[in-house]
Amino acid sequence: GDVTGRVELVDSHDPGVRRHGDRSSVVVSLNPLDATVVPPPEARHATITQKDKTFSPHMLAIPIGSTVDFPNLDPIFHNAFSSYNGQLFDLGLYPPGSTKSVKFKREGVVRVFCNIHSSMSAMIVVLGTPWFAVTGRDGSFNIPDVPPGEFELRLVHERATEATLQALSRRVAVPRDGTTLPVLSVSEAGQASVPHKNKYGRAYP
Repeated sequence: GDVTGRVELVDSHDPGVRRHGDRSSVVVSLNPLDATVVPPPEARHATITQKDKTFSPHMLAIPIGSTVDFPNLDPIFHNAFSSYNGQLFDLGLYPPGSTKSVKFKREGVVRVFCNIHSSMSAMIVVLGTPWFAVTGRDGSFNIPDVPPGEFELRLVHERATEATLQALSRRVAVPRDGTTLPVLSVSEAGQASVPHKNKYGRAYP
């Protein structure tokens, strides 16, 4: 059955949340507590475009083993890279109209930046479960085709602290015909925004 629900964001200083009620880009996953029922996640082919000096989508969730293309649709050069935990990569400088790809081989959170434009950022969440979803603007989510059983619910949100997200993890029993979860309230308090460095570990000029 389908597992549905809604996420609300509280204590936010983000203009998109405060002015427009944008509750998108929260990753919700169900991780089986009985490992024998887990089918191997089916690898996918996804895309994060670079256009108007912006990565789109900003938040991407994929199963482990998936490949992500990074096409450059701007009339300028870009250099997508990640130097954070999750998976390190550096696509180098490449021109308008070209694309490069990365295969993500292990679970984790990958923060993506451009070595030329400090304002560009994205996040890729690589999951070892096939049951996950990313919230829409209204905070709703739908995880389809979940088998009956016991799962651990986990959330990933870039403006929440790790302690906040761990406190929201819980055991969920999914019946055969699916279920609707209570509203999940995610606090954005306490998360400090720290300027990232370029791929050489130095401040942007």
